[in-house]
Amino acid sequence: MKFLIEGEEEIGSPSLDGFIDSNKDLLRCDAVVVSDTAMFAKGRPSICYGLRGLAYVEITVTGTDRDLHSGTFGGAVANPANALVTMLDTLKDAKGRIKVKGFYDNVARMTAAERRAFAKLPHSDARFKKSIGAPALQGESGYSTLERIWTRPTLDINGIWSGFTGIGAKTVIPAVAKAKVSMRLVPNQTPAEIVRKLTQHLRSVAPKSVQVEVHDLHGGHAWVTNRDRPSLQAASRAMQRAFGRKAVFVREGGSIPVVATFDKMLRVPCVLMGFGLQDDNLHAPNEKIDLDQFYRGIEAAAYLMEELGEVGIRHAKTKPRTARGR
Repeated sequence: MKFLIEGEEEIGSPSLDGFIDSNKDLLRCDAVVVSDTAMFAKGRPSICYGLRGLAYVEITVTGTDRDLHSGTFGGAVANPANALVTMLDTLKDAKGRIKVKGFYDNVARMTAAERRAFAKLPHSDARFKKSIGAPALQGESGYSTLERIWTRPTLDINGIWSGFTGIGAKTVIPAVAKAKVSMRLVPNQTPAEIVRKLTQHLRSVAPKSVQVEVHDLHGGHAWVTNRDRPSLQAASRAMQRAFGRKAVFVREGGSIPVVATFDKMLRVPCVLMGFGLQDDNLHAPNEKIDLDQFYRGIEAAAYLMEELGEVGIRHAKTKPRTARGR
């Protein structure tokens, strides 16, 4: 058993891929286990077999070389904040489709079996809406909530700022406007390709009176594996032993870029066996973990070692013996 612990995940883990690539012998293993995913519901064990990828950028729109008085100069120069808002408005249509040219070119489609499996899960849009305090749900037309979260790409503004934002009034035309935009990706999309297409789109719709820069902050590839792999089935049995219910197989809307790195560089199965809940307030105030989930998760981790051991024993018994030399 080997533990790999790093502290750069929230800034994109810039050192991790290089470390893995340089230490393949040190990290050689039979399987990788990551516990950074959530269960489908409290007491409802689940095994995650797919993650979305990520492309994250910062957009900068620049007009003049300094902020200007909006009375003295208003109407004669471009306002970068106005320009940025107009540009961002071109990225999606009313049905939730992303309008960047070529954005969907390589999107892997769901299988019919996946759609049927998702439909059988005990999901309720009404409960989901209530759990996050939303007046209504919104998303890409033609897909269910779970399909939108787990298998479809997205584009979201994560932050936008410009000019004067303090208390009271200050009539300025800002020199600069900025926005942070993230795009969740699905298999066959690559972060570099998507950032390039977004950049081309933004520059094509920007007025000539402003300058546009798109800074690629970080990204990661999507990942999907076969649910029938022995290691995933071992994890499913371990979860059932700990929680007393058969585990369901799910995908995750978030990104864990290192999982795709493990898959590519170490060429071993990745098992995503997490114990969090959707209401744990990830990335928000009062982030928590349910104690019952935590304690049962400890049990499940112990059972997983037993189950993986059994898989290894069965594999060793069925592996053909190599003929001895004379």
